[in-house]
Amino acid sequence: MSVADGVWKVTVKGPTGPQVTVLTLATVDGVLTGTQSGQGQTSAITDAKLDGNNVYWVNHITSPMKMKVEFSGVIDEKGMQGKVKAGFAGTYPFSGVRNPAA
Repeated sequence: MSVADGVWKVTVKGPTGPQVTVLTLATVDGVLTGTQSGQGQTSAITDAKLDGNNVYWVNHITSPMKMKVEFSGVIDEKGMQGKVKAGFAGTYPFSGVRNPAA
């Protein structure tokens, strides 16, 4: 089990206002894996990495357009925070809190 494992509520402060997704992370055989859900869709994340408290993952959005979305951040006792690079749409801050019900 790693510091990233669990269910997270992730809020991206994008150009159209806050967008909330549910991120589920799990370390399996030393490899970080997971899914991310938003706007009624759940997709597997790719290229997930955890280096100490630094976390990185990619979510490939297909609706309403195809876009590679890269998340990189830091996990600490308050939660998770970092930056999202959303293809040609720009870079935005995100924050995450561990779901207390998980």
